[in-house]
Amino acid sequence: MPEHHVRAIRGATTVERDEDELIRVATRELLEEMVRRNDVATDALISILFTVTADLRAEFPARAARDLAWDDVPLLCTVEIPVPGALPRCVRVLMHVESTRPRDRIRHVYLGAARALRPDL
Repeated sequence: MPEHHVRAIRGATTVERDEDELIRVATRELLEEMVRRNDVATDALISILFTVTADLRAEFPARAARDLAWDDVPLLCTVEIPVPGALPRCVRVLMHVESTRPRDRIRHVYLGAARALRPDL
């Protein structure tokens, strides 16, 4: 049986406006894509940390995980430090998972304008 390790998967996305539905939809799309690209079973989710830029206040991005029925996964939302020139209306995710994948096979996911944060991906 393959050995399981804790892996961290990074992701980010952006929204057009500070609206609850836009935040939920964009975050849900990001979470689903992170799971899909890394072939993660939902019972392998350990925890998820969310950050938002200070210009997003309409909704907790963790709501998207609850909408996916990830009710037993510990979630934490926080606000990023306001750095000049930072990407606006950005949701970032750090997902911890149990995985048999080697670290170099983890696929980080950047959607929307957040693609500019990691053009190497």
